[in-house]
Parts: sequence; structure tokens; C-alpha cells
Amino acid sequence: MTPLILHQCHAALGASFVDIRGMEGVNTYGNPLAEYQRLKSTTAVLDLSFRGRLCLLGSDRKKFLHGQITNRVMELQEGQGCYAALISAKGRMQSDLHVHCLADELLLDFEPGLTTQLMERLDKYIIAEDVQVVNVQEPYGLISLQGPGARTTLEKLSPSLRIPGATYESTRQLDPNWGEIYCVNLPRFGSAGFDLFAPAEALESLHARARESAESTGGGLAGWNAMETVRIEASIPRYGADMDDTNLPPEAGLESRAIHYAKGCYIGQEVMARLRTYGQVAKALRGLRLAPDAKVLPQKGDRIVWGDKEIGHVTSATASPTLRTNVVLAYLRRERFKPGDTVTIRTPNQEIPAEVATLPFEAFRPGPCP
Repeated sequence: MTPLILHQCHAALGASFVDIRGMEGVNTYGNPLAEYQRLKSTTAVLDLSFRGRLCLLGSDRKKFLHGQITNRVMELQEGQGCYAALISAKGRMQSDLHVHCLADELLLDFEPGLTTQLMERLDKYIIAEDVQVVNVQEPYGLISLQGPGARTTLEKLSPSLRIPGATYESTRQLDPNWGEIYCVNLPRFGSAGFDLFAPAEALESLHARARESAESTGGGLAGWNAMETVRIEASIPRYGADMDDTNLPPEAGLESRAIHYAKGCYIGQEVMARLRTYGQVAKALRGLRLAPDAKVLPQKGDRIVWGDKEIGHVTSATASPTLRTNVVLAYLRRERFKPGDTVTIRTPNQEIPAEVATLPFEAFRPGPCP
């Protein structure tokens, strides 16, 4: 796996590491529950430099990307952004993307392990347009502040920083210590959050300052283990776990967030339009709450049945400290995916009753289990 820019820094702080689609990430700094609580209650400092980053340059960059993804790009002004999906001509997911419109470029932020695939996909459709696709994963890193106290931590980190107010708004700052910094208002786990894109050579200093600022308000570092628990509790789908190249975006609940049905032509647009006009998806992602006596945590791929009929499969699972039970994200067929519907998860060792509890991007709430 490709190591993090700050591998030695994290190792000195007690980190253990995890392979995330071929990229190294911090799994935990030794206390996953404390890291989870930072994400839920204060501020967690995350090194997300393992994520993919591409820049589109050239005078035709906005027009070109507008014709490639599911959301609007032409209307974006400098300092604005959006969430979108990149899909095939048959409407199947190839990635989800955070798109940021900067002064002279479009910055794409996406799940790790997809850089080569996305560059090939975009390059394939560049014919005569003035567009260049550049991999900026090595020259720039990504430090993120996530949690209810993220804004306070950011204010302490750099009092002179212009903090973006709206979601997907971004600001640029030339800092005497860190160089060119881009700050994006991007809540990643259903709370508050800000991303800081910074030059690789400034990353260690920025990370140290972010950690000090978070710790001064009761927060601190967090890793992948805590991130995944909070993500699943918030029913947020992740490409590579809950979405892949077999899925249509509406199956994962992306319609209202990532698809603009009136934007005009793009690759896969006809499929999205037909789904909206003439039909609906046969399966959809849902959050399931398990019975409290279930001691086995389901695994990705475990089958879900209703009576004798197989109707779905698990994509992500976690033991929720807040809910005090196991919860999963899973695809279910249409006949059994309404909130309140009961199903059974078949693991290799146990059949576990479960109840449909959430839609995508809708957090689990405390309450009775099936």
C-alpha cells in the first residue's frame, strides 16, 4: 500500500495503520472509543491524505466536467462546489465526487484507489477541449476537522483564516507558515466539518497545530475505525463499501444530493431520466438495527432473507456505542425496504432479526430494537 505523507508522524503518536483500497490510512491511535467520542461530541483531527485528488485545468474545464458528472458544474463560481456521481453510459457508478471550483482549476476529491481509473475515464472523453487532468495527490495533502466543535477548533488553528460559511464553500489563504491553503466547509459525518488542503511540505506543521487546537477544546486525533462507526451510524454510503460499479446512484439514495435532473446532457443522463420518469429501482440501500441479543457482527456480503426468500445483502456493519447494538447498511429489494419492515440476516453462525430503521444519509436514532 502507498504510505501516508505523515506516516512517521502518526507512528510517533501511537498510530496503527490500515490498507484502504491500496492506500495507507491511520486505523486508530490506540483508543477507538475515545476517537469516536471526539467525532460525536467535540472535534476530531483526521488525516484524509489517502483520498484521491485530481485537478482539471484549461479554459474548457467547467464545460467538460459538466458533461461528465450528474450534478451542475457550469453554474459554479469560484469558492463554490457540489457533490456528484461519475457514472457509465449505462448509469452505473464509477465514483462519487466532491467538486470544488477554485480560481483556475476544478478540484475533485474522491475515495482512494480510483485515481488511475478516473484519469483514464476523463481522458477518454477529451477530444478537442482545452482540458488537462492532473494528479495532485502527492503535492497536496488533506487534513480534516470533523465534529460539532470543528469551527471553534478552526478558529483557534488560524485566527486569520477566512472560514467558509455554507456547505461546499471554500476559501484560499496564503499563510506565511503553510503556504497556499484551501479551506472547505464539508461536514463528512452528518455534523460540522472543514477540510484543509495544504502543500505536502506544510502538512506536518499544520497537523500538529490542528491537534493542539482540537486538544485545547477537548478534542484530538481520530482514525479510520472511529470514522467508519460514525459514518455507518449516520447511514452515509461509501464508494467501495456500499456503492460500486454494479449500482445505480438512486439505489444508494444519491438523487437529492448528487443528481440534477434538469442540467442537460451528460454521460449516463438518459438512464437517470428514464428511472425518474418511468420506473423506480428494484433495490435500495437501507440502515438496519439488529436485535440487542445479537452477539455476532454481520460481515459484508451476508445474505438477508424474508421468510425463505433472499432479498438483499449487507454492505457495512458496526457496533454502535451510542445505540448499544449492532447496525448495518444493506441493500434490500423493494418489497421489504420500508422503515419498520422486519427481515433476517443470515451469518455463517447465526440468524439475526433486524428492522429497517433508516434511509441513506438519515442517522439512526435511539429506540427499541426488533
